[in-house]
Amino acid sequence: MNMNPMNRQLISVVVPVFNEAGNIRKIYAELSRVFDTLPYDYEIIFVDDGSRDNSLELVQEIASGQSNVFFIELSRNFGHQHALKAGLDVARGHGVISMDCDMQHPPEVIPQLVNLWEKGYDVVYTVREEDPGLSWFKRKSSSYFYKLLNKLSGIELEKGAADFRLMDRSMVDVFIRFGESDLFIRGLVKWMGFKQTSVRYFPNGRYSGKSKYSFMRMVALAFKGITSFSTKPLVITAYLGIIFFLISLIYLPYALISYFTGHAVSGWTSIIMTVIFFGGLQLLMLGIIGLYLGRIVMQGKGRPQYVIRTTNHPAVVKTTYA
Repeated sequence: MNMNPMNRQLISVVVPVFNEAGNIRKIYAELSRVFDTLPYDYEIIFVDDGSRDNSLELVQEIASGQSNVFFIELSRNFGHQHALKAGLDVARGHGVISMDCDMQHPPEVIPQLVNLWEKGYDVVYTVREEDPGLSWFKRKSSSYFYKLLNKLSGIELEKGAADFRLMDRSMVDVFIRFGESDLFIRGLVKWMGFKQTSVRYFPNGRYSGKSKYSFMRMVALAFKGITSFSTKPLVITAYLGIIFFLISLIYLPYALISYFTGHAVSGWTSIIMTVIFFGGLQLLMLGIIGLYLGRIVMQGKGRPQYVIRTTNHPAVVKTTYA
């Protein structure tokens, strides 16, 4: 444990955990090794997001022998972003680092983040270099994810931007006041501004277990980012409605002339294709509107972003933390 009688600044490390039993001891050992080379005190906050393995027990075992290791057990699986928010809410450090538990965010990059933070940057975020070992589909889907997000969301995220970052205390204090129910932290951090810079890194191979981010989760994350920061999809649906309304006005005289002159061609194929096309378009528009309405409804309920079941962190003074 990195402790010194001198009054040194504290850095917090927030690590969301979901079924990461094979990685807990490894990441703790690597974080300890890295911070032993830095002139800072540190605390590690593991946030268990409803794990179904023995991840929590392993964290509690480590915490029982180390005064700078803490656990937060959420009452169920609230999702990675909410688990991350739970750790950020209680972190006490002058700087706060967030990173994943699977060792793909290399702890050895932390000194670079700290060095840039010491130079006055409020946020030092990381950008993942593309792994040549990834499949073609994984590379392309990731590329399209960022292109779509940047095109429609109104924010500019670099391809490969990750939730591995260091935030200054001043920025964390602003961030924890956000009460959004549907979190996209990468986008929020970028949207907040402040003085930001990036560090590029090559991801390590996953030490143990499997990735929790499937293709469908990436799609859901893209929708969350887009609807959190922009109304462009609604504008696009409005323009589509106007365009097809004008097309229908052009087509109407043709249909009437054909009918009265006896040149109308009867056939179910064109009718079916038209119905399918416009029906699908209407469902798409309604779906986009529904996404926004759903976000408004959930936000209006005012529910906590997460619920804490147990913890040993001194900053948490009640069972439910909003």
